[in-house]
Amino acid sequence: MPQTAASPRKRRRTEKRIKIHQERGGILKKYEAIFILDIRKVEDEGKGFTEEFGKNLESWGGKLIEANAMGRKQFAREINKRKAGIYWDYVFEMDPLKVIEVRNQYRLDERLIRLLVINYDRPEGVPTVAGATLAD
Repeated sequence: MPQTAASPRKRRRTEKRIKIHQERGGILKKYEAIFILDIRKVEDEGKGFTEEFGKNLESWGGKLIEANAMGRKQFAREINKRKAGIYWDYVFEMDPLKVIEVRNQYRLDERLIRLLVINYDRPEGVPTVAGATLAD
C-alpha cells in the first residue's frame, strides 16, 4: 500500500505544537526506559553501555538521573533465539520531542533485544518494589 502524506490540517497542528513547545523553552519531562541487552554482544554486564547511554542523553540535551542494573533474567519464551538477557532500568529527563530520537537510535542497536520508554510518573515516597507497602 502506498503511504499517504499527512493532511495539511494535521501538519499545521503538529507545527503549532512544536512552536508552542519551543516558545516555552523546551520543558524537560521525566522518562523511564527499560533496556534488555543481548548477553552475547555486551561485556561487563552492560556498564559500558550505561556510560555510553548517559553521554548520548547529554548530547541530546537530556540528563541521566538513575541507572539500575536489574541483572540477568531468563525469558519465558525465546526472543530472537535468545533465552536470557541483561535488564537495565534508566530514569532520565529529556525534552519530549527528542525522546523519539532516543527510541529510533537505540531500536537499530544490535546490542538490544527489547526497548521500552514510558513517562515516569511514580509519586515521591512510594516504594518501587512490587507488593511493598509503606508503614503507617
